[in-house]
Amino acid sequence: MSEHPTLDQPRSTGDKKMLISMTAIGVICAFFIVITHQGTLDKIAKNKAEALDRAVYKVLPGISKITPFYVGTEGKLEEKPFGDKPQQKIYAGYDSTGVLKGIAIQGSGKGYGELLSLLYGYDPNTQKLIGFYVLESKETPGIGDKIEKESFLANFKALDVSLTDDHNKIKNPITVVKQGKKSNPWEIDGISGATITSRAVGEIVRTSSEKTLPLIFKNKKILETQNNGQK
Repeated sequence: MSEHPTLDQPRSTGDKKMLISMTAIGVICAFFIVITHQGTLDKIAKNKAEALDRAVYKVLPGISKITPFYVGTEGKLEEKPFGDKPQQKIYAGYDSTGVLKGIAIQGSGKGYGELLSLLYGYDPNTQKLIGFYVLESKETPGIGDKIEKESFLANFKALDVSLTDDHNKIKNPITVVKQGKKSNPWEIDGISGATITSRAVGEIVRTSSEKTLPLIFKNKKILETQNNGQK
């Protein structure tokens, strides 16, 4: 008795052809996605660098020049990175005559939602924070983004971060208080309805400043004399 082709045979062949076609299309699409991504990396990096530069000018009023400095493992500042590993970078701002006006420092941490990335300005002469800018935030619109409002930014016009006499630590750690309860120059007036986010900002700035400001103050002479970088 002779065998006859079943209905599954041609269908199986068609399925194989479809699978091959879909795989080929997937490979081609993936190739173009990778190419597009690689092609935009330089542009993305450039845009981020330009945005950071603009932010530095915002947190350091009156500057006309920026020089980046890298923090070494032993706490020494240099204008060039140490080796191949990434180091913390700070930005010294100078006026048109080359006088040091302040330092811009980045800090990051978890807010109410996800990552909060911040930039704040420090004046080593007055030992105060003089500016604040949100680089990246995914906080709830209308709630967490209140940290970008002028009423909250006012906290950073002259926030006291004075160091002890030996310059090893901050005398009075930054503290966030309930809105309207600020009574000391090292306190941040919190935001009603965005308590978690405002406290997160305070924690990020406090942690970052306690680590970085003593180092900056001890390298103040280097920052004051190496001011030829310009952007």
